[in-house]
Amino acid sequence: MKRALPALATVSLLALAGCGSTSGDDASAERDGGLAVAAAFYPLQWASEQVGGDHVEVTSLTKPGAEPHDLELTPKDVTEMASADVVVYLAGFQPAVDDAVSSEAQEAGFDVSPEADLDLAAPAEGHDHGEEGAEEEHKEGQDPHFWLDPVRFEQVVTAIGERFATEDPDNAQDYRANAEATVADLKTLDEEYRTGLADCASTDLVTGHAAFGYLAERYGLSQEGIAGLSPDVEPDAATLRELAAHIEEHGVTTVYSETLVSPDLAETLARETGASVAVLDPIEGITDETQGSNYLEVMRSNLTTLEQGQQCH
Repeated sequence: MKRALPALATVSLLALAGCGSTSGDDASAERDGGLAVAAAFYPLQWASEQVGGDHVEVTSLTKPGAEPHDLELTPKDVTEMASADVVVYLAGFQPAVDDAVSSEAQEAGFDVSPEADLDLAAPAEGHDHGEEGAEEEHKEGQDPHFWLDPVRFEQVVTAIGERFATEDPDNAQDYRANAEATVADLKTLDEEYRTGLADCASTDLVTGHAAFGYLAERYGLSQEGIAGLSPDVEPDAATLRELAAHIEEHGVTTVYSETLVSPDLAETLARETGASVAVLDPIEGITDETQGSNYLEVMRSNLTTLEQGQQCH
């Protein structure tokens, strides 16, 4: 099922545009059924693998350990997109992927954002700053981190199953059955979160960056991000002072860092306020530091961390 890709020497995007459809046809001819899928980042890779099973070969455009917010595509990445049967992506999250889909893979592109139901405004860098901050939030767009809410993820999984079934009708029954099984896993995960976070001493969630808005909304927590949606944008001194005051005022005992970015700011806030630091993973990629080998395992590790950090009973 491995796809035959064009050789990559020194190649421009214009050259890739010219060879994209040919390489896709050649690869499809060599592959005996099934689909070649390019997934923009890890949660979509995981969902595509779960739904596709043995009928798909999934390539992730965001490599393990890379920060998906800052993704830049190589010529090889664009070639793989151009020859894929389906490119599963989230419009607006990774501009490089949006541009490449538009220029190289319009027909193959499958934007999951309608099913993800992105209805949370992107927070201002740091945390809420009143009406002026709210206006800035809406200008910045919507929070993309839907996968941290299992209920939203269910809808995306179902939609991926339908897209795969359309592209490969011979295996449609398997895709739909796999999607249903994955949705069942997500429903179980949702119940575990509802039970585990039902009675917590603290509902204030102070995180490394503002990736946990959908999770917080689903399970009755209130998120305060040290950074905004992008973990690379560091807050200014005034924002850090406000966060420290918030932590002390609300009796927050745990500040959460994460796996793909430096914990320095979280550790500084914790040190200044007497809080402890724990790792809460936004599951934007799987690395050797990740507490789990797949999405479900990391989500359950996150739940254990939250139960301890939020003092849940």
